[in-house]
Amino acid sequence: MRRRAALALLALAAVAGLPAPAWPESPLVAELAVVGTRYHEDPRRLDALRDGLARAAAADPHPDTLVALARISFIWGDIRATSPEQKLEAYDRGRQAATRAIERAPRSAAGRFWLAANTARWGQTKGIVRSLFLLPAVNEEIRAVLELDPQFTAVYALAGHVAYEVPALFGGDLERAEELFRTGLGQDPKFTGLRVGLGKTLIRQGRLAEARRELQAVLDERAPTNPADWTLKDAREARALLDALRGR
Repeated sequence: MRRRAALALLALAAVAGLPAPAWPESPLVAELAVVGTRYHEDPRRLDALRDGLARAAAADPHPDTLVALARISFIWGDIRATSPEQKLEAYDRGRQAATRAIERAPRSAAGRFWLAANTARWGQTKGIVRSLFLLPAVNEEIRAVLELDPQFTAVYALAGHVAYEVPALFGGDLERAEELFRTGLGQDPKFTGLRVGLGKTLIRQGRLAEARRELQAVLDERAPTNPADWTLKDAREARALLDALRGR
Protein backbone atom coordinates (compact mmCIF):
# COMPACT_ATOMS: atom_id res chain seq x y z
CA MET A 1 0.00 0.00 0.00
CA ARG A 2 2.83 2.37 0.76
CA ARG A 3 4.34 1.69 -2.64
CA ARG A 4 1.05 2.48 -4.38
CA ALA A 5 0.66 5.70 -2.43
CA ALA A 6 4.17 6.71 -3.39
CA LEU A 7 3.45 5.96 -7.03
CA ALA A 8 0.73 8.58 -6.94
CA LEU A 9 3.46 11.16 -6.65
CA LEU A 10 4.99 9.89 -9.90
CA ALA A 11 1.84 10.47 -11.91
CA LEU A 12 2.59 13.90 -13.28
CA ALA A 13 2.45 13.15 -16.99
CA ALA A 14 1.85 16.08 -19.29
CA VAL A 15 2.11 18.76 -16.64
CA ALA A 16 4.64 20.68 -18.69
CA GLY A 17 2.08 21.46 -21.37
CA LEU A 18 0.51 24.55 -19.88
CA PRO A 19 -0.91 27.41 -21.94
CA ALA A 20 1.03 30.64 -22.20
CA PRO A 21 -0.01 33.25 -19.59
CA ALA A 22 -2.05 36.25 -20.63
CA TRP A 23 0.18 38.83 -18.94
CA PRO A 24 3.23 40.47 -20.60
CA GLU A 25 6.16 38.10 -20.51
CA SER A 26 9.88 38.48 -20.14
CA PRO A 27 11.84 37.03 -23.08
CA LEU A 28 12.89 34.01 -21.02
CA VAL A 29 9.36 33.30 -19.81
CA ALA A 30 8.13 33.61 -23.38
CA GLU A 31 10.85 31.23 -24.56
CA LEU A 32 9.80 28.67 -21.98
CA ALA A 33 6.24 28.82 -23.31
CA VAL A 34 7.65 27.41 -26.55
CA VAL A 35 10.42 25.13 -25.26
CA GLY A 36 8.11 23.64 -22.62
CA THR A 37 6.14 21.87 -25.34
CA ARG A 38 8.93 21.33 -27.93
CA TYR A 39 11.88 20.17 -25.84
CA HIS A 40 11.87 16.76 -27.51
CA GLU A 41 13.29 18.43 -30.62
CA ASP A 42 16.47 19.55 -28.82
CA PRO A 43 16.58 18.81 -25.09
CA ARG A 44 19.83 20.76 -24.77
CA ARG A 45 17.84 23.99 -25.02
CA LEU A 46 16.61 23.25 -21.50
CA ASP A 47 20.10 23.74 -20.06
CA ALA A 48 20.66 27.33 -21.17
CA LEU A 49 17.08 28.31 -20.43
CA ARG A 50 17.22 26.93 -16.91
CA ASP A 51 20.45 28.81 -16.22
CA GLY A 52 19.02 32.01 -17.67
CA LEU A 53 15.85 31.82 -15.60
CA ALA A 54 17.88 31.13 -12.45
CA ARG A 55 19.93 34.29 -13.06
CA ALA A 56 16.85 36.32 -13.87
CA ALA A 57 15.06 35.17 -10.72
CA ALA A 58 18.10 36.05 -8.61
CA ALA A 59 18.30 39.54 -10.11
CA ASP A 60 14.57 40.27 -10.05
CA PRO A 61 12.39 37.73 -8.21
CA HIS A 62 9.18 38.56 -10.02
CA PRO A 63 6.47 35.91 -9.46
CA ASP A 64 6.22 35.15 -13.19
CA THR A 65 9.95 34.49 -13.43
CA LEU A 66 9.90 32.35 -10.29
CA VAL A 67 7.01 30.27 -11.63
CA ALA A 68 8.90 29.79 -14.89
CA LEU A 69 11.99 28.69 -12.95
CA ALA A 70 9.89 26.20 -10.98
CA ARG A 71 8.44 24.82 -14.19
CA ILE A 72 11.73 24.39 -16.03
CA SER A 73 13.33 22.90 -12.91
CA PHE A 74 10.69 20.18 -13.02
CA ILE A 75 11.18 19.54 -16.73
CA TRP A 76 14.97 19.57 -16.41
CA GLY A 77 14.86 17.10 -13.54
CA ASP A 78 12.74 14.74 -15.59
CA ILE A 79 14.53 15.09 -18.91
CA ARG A 80 18.13 16.20 -18.41
CA ALA A 81 19.21 15.04 -14.97
CA THR A 82 21.31 11.89 -15.11
CA SER A 83 21.62 11.01 -11.42
CA PRO A 84 19.40 11.03 -8.32
CA GLU A 85 21.50 13.87 -6.93
CA GLN A 86 20.89 16.03 -10.00
CA LYS A 87 17.19 15.27 -9.89
CA LEU A 88 16.94 16.17 -6.22
CA GLU A 89 18.75 19.45 -6.82
CA ALA A 90 16.46 20.32 -9.72
CA TYR A 91 13.21 19.52 -7.95
CA ASP A 92 14.36 21.25 -4.79
CA ARG A 93 15.20 24.36 -6.80
CA GLY A 94 11.73 24.13 -8.30
CA ARG A 95 10.13 23.84 -4.87
CA GLN A 96 12.04 26.84 -3.58
CA ALA A 97 11.19 28.94 -6.63
CA ALA A 98 7.51 28.06 -6.42
CA THR A 99 7.45 28.82 -2.69
CA ARG A 100 8.98 32.24 -3.31
CA ALA A 101 6.45 32.90 -6.07
CA ILE A 102 3.59 32.07 -3.71
CA GLU A 103 5.02 34.35 -1.03
CA ARG A 104 4.86 37.22 -3.53
CA ALA A 105 1.60 36.13 -5.19
CA PRO A 106 -0.39 33.90 -2.80
CA ARG A 107 -3.20 33.43 -5.31
CA SER A 108 -0.94 32.14 -8.06
CA ALA A 109 -2.47 28.86 -9.21
CA ALA A 110 0.57 28.15 -11.37
CA GLY A 111 2.90 28.72 -8.44
CA ARG A 112 0.96 26.31 -6.26
CA PHE A 113 0.75 23.74 -9.05
CA TRP A 114 4.50 23.71 -9.63
CA LEU A 115 5.10 23.56 -5.90
CA ALA A 116 2.99 20.38 -5.81
CA ALA A 117 4.69 18.92 -8.89
CA ASN A 118 8.23 19.54 -7.71
CA THR A 119 7.45 18.43 -4.16
CA ALA A 120 6.02 15.19 -5.44
CA ARG A 121 8.99 14.46 -7.68
CA TRP A 122 11.45 15.35 -4.92
CA GLY A 123 9.72 13.01 -2.50
CA GLN A 124 9.58 10.19 -5.04
CA THR A 125 13.29 10.54 -5.74
CA LYS A 126 14.07 10.43 -2.01
CA GLY A 127 12.05 7.23 -1.56
CA ILE A 128 8.74 5.72 -0.48
CA VAL A 129 8.70 6.97 3.11
CA ARG A 130 9.40 10.54 2.08
CA SER A 131 6.73 10.32 -0.63
CA LEU A 132 4.11 9.27 1.87
CA PHE A 133 5.16 12.01 4.25
CA LEU A 134 4.76 14.65 1.54
CA LEU A 135 1.47 13.38 0.10
CA PRO A 136 -0.73 15.59 2.36
CA ALA A 137 1.22 18.68 1.27
CA VAL A 138 0.77 17.75 -2.38
CA ASN A 139 -2.96 17.23 -1.87
CA GLU A 140 -3.24 20.59 -0.11
CA GLU A 141 -1.69 22.39 -3.08
CA ILE A 142 -4.00 20.50 -5.46
CA ARG A 143 -6.99 21.73 -3.46
CA ALA A 144 -5.65 25.27 -3.57
CA VAL A 145 -5.21 25.19 -7.35
CA LEU A 146 -8.73 23.85 -7.88
CA GLU A 147 -10.15 26.60 -5.68
CA LEU A 148 -8.11 29.37 -7.30
CA ASP A 149 -8.56 28.32 -10.92
CA PRO A 150 -10.85 25.41 -11.85
CA GLN A 151 -9.78 25.92 -15.48
CA PHE A 152 -6.15 25.04 -14.71
CA THR A 153 -6.31 21.85 -16.74
CA ALA A 154 -2.98 20.32 -15.73
CA VAL A 155 -4.06 19.99 -12.11
CA TYR A 156 -6.70 17.44 -13.12
CA ALA A 157 -3.95 15.17 -14.42
CA LEU A 158 -2.10 15.35 -11.12
CA ALA A 159 -5.22 15.03 -8.96
CA GLY A 160 -6.62 12.23 -11.10
CA HIS A 161 -3.47 10.17 -10.83
CA VAL A 162 -3.35 10.66 -7.07
CA ALA A 163 -6.93 9.40 -6.80
CA TYR A 164 -6.07 6.51 -9.11
CA GLU A 165 -2.86 5.36 -7.41
CA VAL A 166 -3.53 5.88 -3.72
CA PRO A 167 -5.29 3.05 -1.87
CA ALA A 168 -8.75 3.81 -0.54
CA LEU A 169 -7.39 3.85 3.00
CA PHE A 170 -5.33 6.92 2.07
CA GLY A 171 -8.04 8.64 0.08
CA GLY A 172 -7.78 6.90 -3.29
CA ASP A 173 -10.99 6.61 -5.34
CA LEU A 174 -11.29 5.24 -8.89
CA GLU A 175 -14.61 6.95 -9.51
CA ARG A 176 -13.11 10.24 -8.42
CA ALA A 177 -10.09 9.61 -10.64
CA GLU A 178 -12.33 9.04 -13.64
CA GLU A 179 -14.28 12.20 -12.85
CA LEU A 180 -11.10 14.27 -12.62
CA PHE A 181 -9.64 12.93 -15.85
CA ARG A 182 -12.90 13.50 -17.72
CA THR A 183 -13.23 17.02 -16.33
CA GLY A 184 -9.75 17.85 -17.58
CA LEU A 185 -10.45 16.33 -20.98
CA GLY A 186 -13.63 18.37 -21.16
CA GLN A 187 -11.41 21.44 -20.95
CA ASP A 188 -8.74 20.13 -23.32
CA PRO A 189 -9.47 16.94 -25.31
CA LYS A 190 -5.91 16.98 -26.71
CA PHE A 191 -4.22 16.82 -23.29
CA THR A 192 -2.97 13.29 -23.83
CA GLY A 193 -1.62 12.77 -20.32
CA LEU A 194 -5.19 13.02 -19.05
CA ARG A 195 -6.36 10.46 -21.60
CA VAL A 196 -3.67 8.00 -20.59
CA GLY A 197 -4.75 8.41 -16.97
CA LEU A 198 -8.36 7.78 -17.93
CA GLY A 199 -7.34 4.67 -19.85
CA LYS A 200 -5.48 3.29 -16.84
CA THR A 201 -8.44 4.00 -14.59
CA LEU A 202 -10.81 2.18 -16.95
CA ILE A 203 -8.47 -0.82 -17.03
CA ARG A 204 -8.51 -1.04 -13.26
CA GLN A 205 -12.31 -0.83 -13.32
CA GLY A 206 -12.42 -3.74 -15.77
CA ARG A 207 -13.82 -1.60 -18.62
CA LEU A 208 -11.29 -2.83 -21.13
CA ALA A 209 -13.06 -1.93 -24.37
CA GLU A 210 -13.43 1.68 -23.20
CA ALA A 211 -9.82 1.73 -22.08
CA ARG A 212 -8.61 0.55 -25.49
CA ARG A 213 -10.52 3.34 -27.20
CA GLU A 214 -8.99 5.98 -24.97
CA LEU A 215 -5.47 4.64 -25.35
CA GLN A 216 -5.80 4.30 -29.10
CA ALA A 217 -7.01 7.90 -29.21
CA VAL A 218 -3.69 8.90 -27.62
CA LEU A 219 -1.75 7.15 -30.37
CA ASP A 220 -3.99 8.62 -33.06
CA GLU A 221 -3.71 12.20 -31.77
CA ARG A 222 -2.08 14.41 -34.40
CA ALA A 223 -2.15 17.74 -32.54
CA PRO A 224 -1.42 17.06 -28.87
CA THR A 225 -1.41 19.98 -26.48
CA ASN A 226 2.16 19.12 -25.54
CA PRO A 227 4.02 17.42 -28.43
CA ALA A 228 7.07 16.83 -26.25
CA ASP A 229 5.13 14.97 -23.57
CA TRP A 230 3.18 13.07 -26.23
CA THR A 231 6.41 11.97 -27.90
CA LEU A 232 8.46 11.08 -24.84
CA LYS A 233 5.78 9.96 -22.37
CA ASP A 234 2.14 9.59 -23.35
CA ALA A 235 2.37 7.73 -26.67
CA ARG A 236 4.93 5.32 -25.23
CA GLU A 237 2.81 4.57 -22.19
CA ALA A 238 -0.37 4.19 -24.22
CA ARG A 239 1.34 1.75 -26.58
CA ALA A 240 2.72 -0.30 -23.68
CA LEU A 241 -0.71 -0.48 -22.04
CA LEU A 242 -2.38 -1.55 -25.27
CA ASP A 243 0.23 -4.24 -25.75
CA ALA A 244 -0.45 -5.49 -22.21
CA LEU A 245 -4.19 -5.65 -22.98
CA ARG A 246 -3.79 -7.98 -25.93
CA GLY A 247 -5.56 -11.25 -25.30
CA ARG A 248 -7.59 -9.89 -22.39
